[in-house]
Amino acid sequence: MTQKPEELGQLIQNILKRSKTVAVVGLSNKPQKASNDVAAYLKKHGYHIIPVNPNYSEILGEKCYPNLKEIPVSIDVVDIFRKSQDVPAVVEEAIEVGAKTIWMQSGIRHEEAAKRARSAGIEVVMDTCMKVEHMIHSVT
Repeated sequence: MTQKPEELGQLIQNILKRSKTVAVVGLSNKPQKASNDVAAYLKKHGYHIIPVNPNYSEILGEKCYPNLKEIPVSIDVVDIFRKSQDVPAVVEEAIEVGAKTIWMQSGIRHEEAAKRARSAGIEVVMDTCMKVEHMIHSVT
């Protein structure tokens, strides 16, 4: 599904304004990694960050979960920092837990998984950085 730039911009702005809880799948504990930088930025700007990485118990001062199913609260955005081939499994979990949005970070695209998410009523953003979009839209 191809969206016009203005439609995508409005979708992104709406997601950023209404979302509170962001599960970051593939969040690294290394500050130099993009996932850590983006999550730290989002946390600083008032989002509740939930790290999802089975290798850690805590990242950025937040309890880390091995998968989306273990998270005990509702998820507004599933922010994916995984290889494109890993996206379908994350999308299936997101559908299972009732997430509202799938956000595939810069460089990550998976058209079939996006179609599956949309058919389940989940909004999708692909190949776009949540931090950059937050900065562009000056969401507070």
